[in-house]
Amino acid sequence: MPVLGLGVYQNDDCEPACLAALKHGYRHIDSARMYRNEAQVGEAVRKSGIPRDQIFITTKIYDTEHGYNSTLKAVDDSLKKFGFGYVDLYLIHSPTSGKTKRLETYRALLDAKKAGKIKTVGVSNYSPKHLEEIQAAGFETPAVNQVELHPFCQQKPIVEYCKKNGIVVQAYTPLVRGKLDNPVIVETAEKNKTPAQIAVRWSLQSGLVPLPKSSQPERVVANAEVFDFEISPEDMTKIDALDRGKEGAVTWNPVDAE
Repeated sequence: MPVLGLGVYQNDDCEPACLAALKHGYRHIDSARMYRNEAQVGEAVRKSGIPRDQIFITTKIYDTEHGYNSTLKAVDDSLKKFGFGYVDLYLIHSPTSGKTKRLETYRALLDAKKAGKIKTVGVSNYSPKHLEEIQAAGFETPAVNQVELHPFCQQKPIVEYCKKNGIVVQAYTPLVRGKLDNPVIVETAEKNKTPAQIAVRWSLQSGLVPLPKSSQPERVVANAEVFDFEISPEDMTKIDALDRGKEGAVTWNPVDAE
């Protein structure tokens, strides 16, 4: 899985952003059934001319489709919309449907993986409690847990658990929806790049897989220009200290769902 991906949430016309991303080196696009743009992502991949097996595609099943049979139908529908024979990573979008449906959905995704329709199965917005119920049910550990994660909401208990158990942590909303005027981030950016690039670089240096989102092609390109510099250890420490826990979240962040 590439260490940097393009998020396409709330982007009804994501094809231009996807094409710009693929043209400028991105090889990872993060979609979801809830976003209603799987077909556009698939079309962008075909128009890019880049072989399908060189691009990592993620999608997610939303809570209203949870359940064993409905999940299998959703996977088939995703493949139809994308126009692909498989998806690289399929996530449970959130844990809010309850334990029974969460586990039914996870089992269905594993069966879709056995059938060759999915390469990798993961989850999103899961806390250690939700991850442990998968283990208790005897299922394989999710490969990925995608959560809201940025300097102001660092999800430390979740990250610690995932790293201990070999689960890759993907960071959505790494740009804090543009709320990057914090003095520490601005000061760090003045030494190197833009505040957005500092936020993405902080994710990478923290061992995360950030998924910056933008509908503007020029920003999509700029968000990926983060591999020619490093944030100093001193500045990393300052940024780490900005964590406000769950109070720092700027999205729904349903990690405490029952």
